[in-house]
Amino acid sequence: MRALIVFFVAGLFAFALAACSPDEPRLDLKGTDITGAGFGGDFTLTDQHGKQRSLSEFKGKAVALFFGYTHCPDVCPTTMAEFAAARQSMGEAAKSVRVLFVTVDPERDTVKVLADYVPHFDPSFLGLTGTPAEVKTVTERFKVVAQKQGAGADYTVDHSAGSYLFGKDGRLRVYEPYGTPSAALAHDLQQLLR
Repeated sequence: MRALIVFFVAGLFAFALAACSPDEPRLDLKGTDITGAGFGGDFTLTDQHGKQRSLSEFKGKAVALFFGYTHCPDVCPTTMAEFAAARQSMGEAAKSVRVLFVTVDPERDTVKVLADYVPHFDPSFLGLTGTPAEVKTVTERFKVVAQKQGAGADYTVDHSAGSYLFGKDGRLRVYEPYGTPSAALAHDLQQLLR
């Protein structure tokens, strides 16, 4: 899994260098500015309440997008806890932040499973799932690698572990690597709310 993460991060740095625009206002970021990256885009999946949700409906808010799965032993709950702590530290500004958790394991992560998992971190977080084909389309659009390991009901999923942040205008702006502490996440989300 670490090899997947290193490969993915190296690719993002290449995108970031190509994405810098002289007309774009520079942000004081802890993560990597990937403004103008040629990947991502709108998508629609089903949330933990059974409602169809599109990324574009959250314009006007700073959005954090994380790909993971509910049976993940370490990376996913750690990242979700960091985003929860980041929101908690932001006071009133947290109302303008939306965290979206997209499963990379739609076969197990049903609407009900997400409803039991995601709100434990923060009641405002949305868990998103769909058919395997729908989820694959979204993971490919965001250059997320996800590969099932093992057989039977106890399989794991190796996956890219970083997060994406979007500005209030709905544009992809920042890549946050796995392990980014909550203070840095809060800082970057505040930058995107300016």
